[in-house]
Amino acid sequence: MRSNQFVLGIDVGATNIKFGLVDSSGKITATSHLVTRDFLSHKTKLINALLDECAILFKKNRFNINNLLGVGVGLPGLVDVTRGIVRFLPNIPGWKDVPLKKIMEEKLRIPIFLDNDVNLITLGEWKFGAGRGIPNMVCVALGTGVGSGLILDNKLYRGEGFTAGELGHVPLNEKGPKCNCGGWACLEQYVGNKPLQKKAAGLFKDNRIQLEEVDRLAEQGNPKALKFWHQIAEQIGCGLVSVVNLLNPRRIIIGGGVSNAYRHIFPVIRETIRKRAMSVPARMVEVVRAQLGNKAGLLGAYALVNDAACER
Repeated sequence: MRSNQFVLGIDVGATNIKFGLVDSSGKITATSHLVTRDFLSHKTKLINALLDECAILFKKNRFNINNLLGVGVGLPGLVDVTRGIVRFLPNIPGWKDVPLKKIMEEKLRIPIFLDNDVNLITLGEWKFGAGRGIPNMVCVALGTGVGSGLILDNKLYRGEGFTAGELGHVPLNEKGPKCNCGGWACLEQYVGNKPLQKKAAGLFKDNRIQLEEVDRLAEQGNPKALKFWHQIAEQIGCGLVSVVNLLNPRRIIIGGGVSNAYRHIFPVIRETIRKRAMSVPARMVEVVRAQLGNKAGLLGAYALVNDAACER
């Protein structure tokens, strides 16, 4: 990338949408955001909101669009990376086989690159964060949804149909709650934000309680809060045991809102892997906290666009 060229990163989440201009050194120079639920009534409304916010960000920062190498967009679901088609978004209704790359390129006249949002988070952590220098790693995002990205032999692994890494939709049990993906008993239905909020509300008899409050109570030694996080950590750990046995990664990086309770969940996750995974991969793997926070997807978008430019 030439020194005068930027990338616009767009990180579409089921809760928030983040925008960021990233310069050639990997520095985020300008940001904005939208609340996803404001645009859920129809996919066209959400697409138009993305396009409008791009224009607002450029105008507000007096940005010369000729200095833009491209736009990288991360989306919370299944994306055909080669064709630029959004196949399915489990937690955002109405999205099926949407040619988002074509739509955005026709409006913005800028190269658009799409990928799964956790793949971009993974690229960000691998290039700039907790995964630097690690050739084989898994990055897990715990939030509204539960996803993972895979770096295998120093390459982002997407799978033949670009669907690799859907850890949240790996069944935890034979029977369990129905999932938006069409399956049931998926890990996401146990440790995603919505089921956790419901579980906390029932445990503390308070529909308004937030996970941050449960974390604070655990810090104070509250037995119910400590038990809550212990159970959640065991379920996350069980999901990761299959990842450790299947892929033998050197490092598992965990981020997302739930990871803010790392003091209570990480020791249990590590112990669950140690006890239940095969001994050799269990000894090799490190479980660490993500470093980049909300910047990871935007920096991953930079890496996605920059790598694509280098290949041309």
